[in-house]
Amino acid sequence: MALTETRKIALGFDAPKFSLLDVVRNEHRQLKDLKGEKATVVMFICNHCPYVIHVREQLVKLANDYRLKGIGFIATSSNDVENYPQDSPEEMRKLADEMGFPFPYLFDETQEVAKAYQAECTPDFMVFDSSLKCIYRGRLDDSTPGNGRPVTGSDLRTVLNDVLEGNRLRGEQFPSMGCNIKWKA
Repeated sequence: MALTETRKIALGFDAPKFSLLDVVRNEHRQLKDLKGEKATVVMFICNHCPYVIHVREQLVKLANDYRLKGIGFIATSSNDVENYPQDSPEEMRKLADEMGFPFPYLFDETQEVAKAYQAECTPDFMVFDSSLKCIYRGRLDDSTPGNGRPVTGSDLRTVLNDVLEGNRLRGEQFPSMGCNIKWKA
């Protein structure tokens, strides 16, 4: 595992379009059909990363708390499954069922979507407004495996509450950190 932070990039970019396999529904899904009315959270995650394992219960809780308020959630795994078979679509489906993911879990086989979003690590979080402009790229909260801080989703919750209340985003955006995306050779 190589500890990696999200790359600092200018906000305001348009969410790249995609059509990816939803491993639970076993059909391709497009951004335009998954986006939320008020905002969309795009998460790059995977099955095996300890940083993702550390937060995935909170991801389920977060999506359940906000999805009926007009916030869409999309999870994508872009890892090389030849070298990391625990991140295969079959294993992704098992995990989504086991965890009760209330959001689609998409497989980015070509890794082109991760590259288009400039995703660096798992987990990597981006929030797009209703017109699919990026307004946040950062961490879930300040908890990491082993630091003893509780997983609350506080940073992302602040952003989503600001969106729902029509407020300008407040506070600093700290990069997410986790395992690097496992790129194909």
